[in-house]
Amino acid sequence: MAKLVPENNPVLHSIAAEISPTEFTDGTVQKILKNLRSAIKTYKVDGFTAVAIAAPQIGVGKRIFLIEDQSQEANRLPTIVAINPRLIKMSKKTHLVGEGCLSIPDRYGLVRRSTNITLEAYDESGKKFTRGAGGLLAQIMQHEYDHLDGILFTDRAEKVWTKADADKDKQKNKNTTLT
Repeated sequence: MAKLVPENNPVLHSIAAEISPTEFTDGTVQKILKNLRSAIKTYKVDGFTAVAIAAPQIGVGKRIFLIEDQSQEANRLPTIVAINPRLIKMSKKTHLVGEGCLSIPDRYGLVRRSTNITLEAYDESGKKFTRGAGGLLAQIMQHEYDHLDGILFTDRAEKVWTKADADKDKQKNKNTTLT
């Protein structure tokens, strides 16, 4: 079973190689996807489930990511396989959004992301597609795309905090009397 690599693994800080035409037919793509699906299902921290994962996060330096919402919510995100993706359009309008990462489970941050994007990629059968996204889906696509370029959210974050910091703030606020 594929496992998440630690934050200091060099593959997380390197530009991933493109999937070749041969890798679509020789089983490589299917093997990577199987491993991504296996790894994403194992993640559960503080009641949160994973929604997306990129190949570098399991130590594979290839340009492929998977969005597969593991929550049981009725409004789950769509499942998307993006191979050799390119962000072909990004809105100038941005927003500051909270992010976490499977590869850095003890930290969270605020990252400035485009509110809308257009992604061009190949699906698992090698068929090219173009997909627009806004809001949370656009944010996730940008986050996963960054993984393929060796960029972690902490590299872009305007503010980063640890889980311990958040727990302290929560406790401090709980003990505060509001008048």
